[in-house]
Parts: sequence; C-alpha cells; structure tokens
Amino acid sequence: MITRYSRPEMRAIWTDENKLRLWLQIELLASEALVAEGVVPKADFAKIKSGAEKWFADLPGLVVRQKELEKTLNHDVIAFTTAVAEKIKGPASRWFHFGLTSSDVGDTTCAVQMVQSADILIADVKALRKIIARRARETQFMPCIGRSHGIHGEPTTFGLKLALMHDEFGRALERLERAREVAAVGKLSGAVGTSAHLSPEVEESVCKQLGLRPAPIATQVVQRDIHAEFQTTLALVGASIERWAVEFRHLQRTEVLETEEPFAKGQKGSSAMPHKRNPITWERLTGLARVLRGNAFAALENVALWHERDISHSSVERIIFPDSCTLLDYMFGLLTRLMDGLNVYPENMKKNLGLSLGMWNSQTILLALIKKGLTREAAYKLVQDAAMKTWEVKHAGRDDANFVEVLKADPAVAKHFKPGELEKLCSLEFHFKEVKNRFKKLGL
Repeated sequence: MITRYSRPEMRAIWTDENKLRLWLQIELLASEALVAEGVVPKADFAKIKSGAEKWFADLPGLVVRQKELEKTLNHDVIAFTTAVAEKIKGPASRWFHFGLTSSDVGDTTCAVQMVQSADILIADVKALRKIIARRARETQFMPCIGRSHGIHGEPTTFGLKLALMHDEFGRALERLERAREVAAVGKLSGAVGTSAHLSPEVEESVCKQLGLRPAPIATQVVQRDIHAEFQTTLALVGASIERWAVEFRHLQRTEVLETEEPFAKGQKGSSAMPHKRNPITWERLTGLARVLRGNAFAALENVALWHERDISHSSVERIIFPDSCTLLDYMFGLLTRLMDGLNVYPENMKKNLGLSLGMWNSQTILLALIKKGLTREAAYKLVQDAAMKTWEVKHAGRDDANFVEVLKADPAVAKHFKPGELEKLCSLEFHFKEVKNRFKKLGL
C-alpha cells in the first residue's frame, strides 16, 4: 500500500486511532444532546464521559481492545461499544450508543475524514500552484516549439506551457473545494433513516459541532453517490497530474531533452546501463493516476445498495478511501518536488525550433496571402508547395534548407510581399505578442 509514502498528517486521518477517536466523539456528542432533551440523566452522562476520556487518553489501547473483542463478536462497532462500556461500568453504560445504528457513527466519521483529507489536498494544490507560477514567470518568453500529434506546429513559450498547467490546477483546486463541501454530510437518523429513536435535533447538534451538515434524508447510510463524487474528483485531479507527467516524459526524451526531472547526486538510472537518466518519477505519477481511476470505479460500483442498506460498500471503502487520499497527497508531494527542481534546457528548445526549418510560419504566410486577396485554396497551395520543397531540400542532405528562402525564391509568392516583409512576418516576436497579456489575464 502507498500509505506509508504520504505525509504523516494524511496517514493519521485514516488510522484506527483517529477513527475510534471520532467514534468516541460522536457518541459523546449524541449523549450530551440527549441530556439536553431529558433522555439521559446528567449523572449517567458524567460517568459515560469519564469512561470515554479514559479511552481518549489511550487510543492505541482502545484499538487493541476493540480488535480483540471483534474476533469473537464479528462486529466492529459492537466491539467498540463493548470496550467503552467496560470503562464506563455500571448502569450508566446503557445510554452509550442509545438510539444509534452503526452507520450513524461510521458514515459520520467517514465524512469528517473526507473533510480532513480534502483540507490537506487543498493545501497541497495551493503549494504546487505557487511553484508552477514561479517557474512560469521565469520562463515566460523562453521560446519552444508547440506540437500537435507530436509534430512541430507553431512556436510557443515554455512559460505559456506552465501557465496552462497553473490554470489546470486552478480547476483542480476548485474541484477539491467542491468535493470537500459535497462530502461534509453526516447522519444520525437511525436504522433506516426515519429518526424514530433520535430526534432530528440530536442529529443537527452533533453534525454542527463536527463541521458537517445533516443529510436531508438518508436510509441507514449516507447515499453513496456522495462518496463516489468525492472519489471521482480525486481521480480527475490525478488525471491532471498524469496529463503533465506525460508532457514532461516526452520532453525528457533524448531526441527532445527540453526538460529533465531532477537527478540527485548518487542516483542511478539503470542496473544495466550506467549512462541512463530516466523519467522514472513522471512514469510513477502516470501509473499511480491509474490506481485513482480504479478506486473511483469501485466507488461508482458502491452507489447501488440493496434497499435501505447492505454492506457491500463497506469492505471496498476501507481500502479505497485511505489509499486514494494518501495516494493523491503523495502524488502532489512528488509533483511539487519535480516542478521546483525541473531542469529546463533553453538551448535544446532553440535547437528543436530549428528542426522544422522555419516552416512553423506556414499559417502566418497563408493568412497574409489571404489578406492580400488570394483565395484560401490558392494561398494554401502556394504555402504547402514551398513547405514540401523545403522538406525535399532537407531530405536531400543539403544544409541550405530554409522555408523563408524558398518562399522568397518563388515568384508566385514573392510578388505579394515587399522587401523584408516576409522576414518580419516569420519572427518569434509575431507569435509572442500576446504572451504578456495572457499572463496578466491569468494573474501570473
């Protein structure tokens, strides 16, 4: 499991200790609300609270005792209530878990855990965007070739690539914030959600103190479309990470080498080939995004439960929630480190720009000829013929292949342009005239 690699704060959320701490907290809040309603005597609540506080002070011990009891009882919540009752002792223990069902405690706890996890993931993406913004500003006007289908298109800047990345993770931030809000739903409405044994006021009181809102209606469980939305959000954010991992993996290829992930002193790239510096971390992120998508699919499968509840979802969620939350946190940590230390090679970008021999100006000349009165079809043929001739010169092994020179040498093209006009059109400055405005619009 990936959990051991994520940050301690995230791992702590999904530990048994935190889960049972939340169970205790929910039970106490419910008992306290029942005191206010005159159901539980104050003296008995004091004993309940005293017994619970003994376990609050020894959560590892509570985990051990609960698991020990579960071996016989084969029910985790009953094992928990039995363990707590042992500390309360006497008749007062009868009020512990009064009117509640297991899912009241379990689903409300899961909601708190999702909110806690979302808070960390939101902080992760904010920290990442700061790094991306800095790197984008550093490379704002660094020329590189833009590619479509993997083939040279027109020039862009590496800063614009990173500005695009910054914008995408802005949407990731919005998604995580929405997911946090969606997940913040608790319920204490009983065995089939009718509130027959606990008033809605008890549910409202407990949820409010936990930072949740009560489900407007539920069965024995909070409906699992909510949990599926949370999981699919994590998967979608993971897909954005993968999108950029794939981008930078390509840019690290030997034939391209415009960027390279950090390669630490003493690191080794291959057991067989000592020269290798592989994009292993980008590849790791690509693979882990697939795990998030698989977990999201499992969450979607959990939406359909029998009638008011079955527990087919339970075993799944014990795996996918800790794993997806800790995994995405881990992925953010990797991505932030990679972007902070990303090696950028502007000379290689310049060299790669030159590989297409200036043909990245083809659309510029096409549109210029249209403005001068040619039909699109006629203009397209002139420009394409010049491009094909440039490729022929290149493939013949000659070093003088140059798109602009081929255009100037074609009377059918040259007659439409004044001296120096083609050179002025075929410039990086022409393509980059809106870069500053784009950055301003993005707030970078």
